[in-house]
Amino acid sequence: MKNWLKKTWNWLLGKTTVDEKVAEVVKEVKQDIKVAKARAKRVAEEVKDVKEAVKEVVKQSKDVVDAAKGGQRKGAPKKNTNKPAAPKAQTPTQEVVKKAAPKKRYYKKPAAKK
Repeated sequence: MKNWLKKTWNWLLGKTTVDEKVAEVVKEVKQDIKVAKARAKRVAEEVKDVKEAVKEVVKQSKDVVDAAKGGQRKGAPKKNTNKPAAPKAQTPTQEVVKKAAPKKRYYKKPAAKK
């Protein structure tokens, strides 16, 4: 009787797909958790960006209030114009381009007219 009950239980368990459904649901939940974590991370980055932008807006609004009261403008400090400008990085000129290897021609060059 015990052996028959064990065989019947195993047969019945083999016929059901409960374990397969559970495994499938577990996979889906794990995938959903990954997506939710990625979204939460992205939202946290955006909140940080918004926080920085709001701080800048608050600073600017204080400047507007000061300007309305007649205060001096608080912009970036003026650069000293007496110093020479830093040398610019050299870029390739036409001369360098002309020294490049000539292109191969895959057709016969037309004869010059006389």
